Amino acid sequence: MRAVFLKRANGPERLVCEAELIFDSATEGPLAGLKLVGFSLWRAPDGETYVTLPARAFGGGSSRRFFDYVRPFDPTDTGSVENLKAWIIAEYAKEEAR
Repeated sequence: MRAVFLKRANGPERLVCEAELIFDSATEGPLAGLKLVGFSLWRAPDGETYVTLPARAFGGGSSRRFFDYVRPFDPTDTGSVENLKAWIIAEYAKEEAR
C-alpha cells in the first residue's frame, strides 16, 4: 500500500492536498489494483497538519452526523485510525522532503 497526494489549485484555503491509498500489485488479496479515495490533509490555524477520512453525512437540521467509511474492526480499538492518520502525514512529509 502506498499513498498518493494530489494538490488542488482551486481548493479551500486550508486544504493542503487530497490523498489516495493505492493497493498496488505488491498488495495481495482482493484489494490489489484498487485505490481508496476521499482522504484530505488540512492545515489547522496553529499550523499543524491533520487528516480527514472518507465519510458520509446524514441527518438533517442541527442533528447532522457522519458515518465514517474507515473505522476499526474492533469497536474497542482506539488506535488503528489514529495510526493510519499518522502514517498518511508521515508519507506526506516524506513526499514534501523530496
